[in-house]
Amino acid sequence: MVAAKALKLEDLDRDDLRLPDVAQAASRVAANKDVRAALLEFQRNFAEQPCGAVLDGRDIGSVICPSADVKLFITASEVVRANRRLEELLGKGIATDYETVLEDLRQRDSRDKQRASAPLKPADDAIEIDTTHLTVAEVVETAADIIEALR
Repeated sequence: MVAAKALKLEDLDRDDLRLPDVAQAASRVAANKDVRAALLEFQRNFAEQPCGAVLDGRDIGSVICPSADVKLFITASEVVRANRRLEELLGKGIATDYETVLEDLRQRDSRDKQRASAPLKPADDAIEIDTTHLTVAEVVETAADIIEALR
């Protein structure tokens, strides 16, 4: 919890934040309501930047920013998510395989959906974008179209 309270904006630029061990640890720590409470103010302050902000997380629209102007719940099939994560990790030179990545993804999803404090779920007013069959460019275009339509 001390680390959560000491978090600074520049800490978010660290290259090691997307490593598999960090993702699993983040999911386990996220179940701790005291850690969540310590991070809440930081996350909400980040979201209130004058130029706006895009936040990515499993409870951003439902807990962190329930009054956000636009809430998108981005999803994809388990298989596609695992393949994308595998490609990302291999691209960073991290030795792993599809079965390991898929199992890690399943464990994290299960843990995050079942936690008592801020479980993984879309906000009631979130717009879901299933990216299973979309390219990155198509996802960006879809999100931009939704945002423009809501203005």
